[in-house]
Amino acid sequence: MIPYADFLYFGLSLYALVPALVVGRLRRVWRAWVVLATLLMLAVQYLGIGQDITWPVNGLVAVLAYAITQGVVAAGLMRVRRRGPNRIALLAAIFLGLAPLLAAKYAYLAGVEYPLVFVGLSYVTFRSLDVLLGIHDGVITRLDPFRYLVFLLFFPSISSGPIDRYRRFSEDWERPRDLRQVLDDADQGIHRIFTGFLYKFVLAALIQQHWMDPVAAAEGIGANISYMYAYSLYLFFDFAGYSAFAVGFSLLLGIHTPENFNRPFLARDIRDFWNRWHMSLSFWFRDHIYNRFIFAALKGRWFPNSQLASTVGYVITMALMGVWHGTALHFVVYGLYHGVLLAATSAFDRRFKGNRLLNSPDWRWRSTSVFVTFHAVTFGLLIFSGHLF
Repeated sequence: MIPYADFLYFGLSLYALVPALVVGRLRRVWRAWVVLATLLMLAVQYLGIGQDITWPVNGLVAVLAYAITQGVVAAGLMRVRRRGPNRIALLAAIFLGLAPLLAAKYAYLAGVEYPLVFVGLSYVTFRSLDVLLGIHDGVITRLDPFRYLVFLLFFPSISSGPIDRYRRFSEDWERPRDLRQVLDDADQGIHRIFTGFLYKFVLAALIQQHWMDPVAAAEGIGANISYMYAYSLYLFFDFAGYSAFAVGFSLLLGIHTPENFNRPFLARDIRDFWNRWHMSLSFWFRDHIYNRFIFAALKGRWFPNSQLASTVGYVITMALMGVWHGTALHFVVYGLYHGVLLAATSAFDRRFKGNRLLNSPDWRWRSTSVFVTFHAVTFGLLIFSGHLF
């Protein structure tokens, strides 16, 4: 059963969410219930209701097997890390963390059908790697098995994010709550859930039915431009709806899963856009790939100056993000497109740093920059859709 795709899932989820509110003030009981609720809802998702049970059973086995093996890998890395940083151990752990995802994406190239695949594998992999990198950096020094299990497989966000961080999740796990805080979380959670219904089941559905699908069958430049706008708006409301459900469910469970969207189509430039769109993913790539690449490049003097290092870092980071979405040509081109735009934006800012016009709060300049950015973004999403290919 795909989360948030039908109303039966919402009905079944009440059996997990309502008890969490009742015991929200009792930290030990609340923790135990969140663990149990996660396992129960994983069973609902991967066993399915009224479906052929053969393949979903394999999905449930796969998700639990993944969690156990990654827990063993993380525990092994932590044991090695106590004797000091070990880059070889880190690389081995990262390979083991990535192996299931790589096998799921590329095993077909060798003519092999990889069986241990489950919905949400990509997002769970990011959480697993966040823990491994945190252990290597020395900021994660202890792994509680139940906390790690819930963090890795937290059911509200397992299928489509947002991507949480272990240290942030741990703060919620340790945070005592009184009745006022439980009710405040419930109020915000319900608000986010209703926002999700508006976005996904009303706005996204109307755009798809009355705009995107009809224009997709048309031909010509005008039809492609219309599809570009329709697809961009549909993708935002559909994905933002999923994210709103995940955040709302998390709040009802007492976990403040990070937001994924913050009015992205009002961004003034591409960097501002990636600080607003799919934020948990873009921040993950920024922290764990771009920043680490820049640090290593500057320390090793790989490039003659920091500007070139930054440019290469943007292109590599966004290319990897594109490949993460899929191996099709349009995903690769999408990643490279945004890498070039980010590098160009960075260079433009350095060239005109301090320019009063570029940094003016005047509404006319701001509107122009938002207009240009919006169209650069929507053209990128047209590439992402595959409609041009």
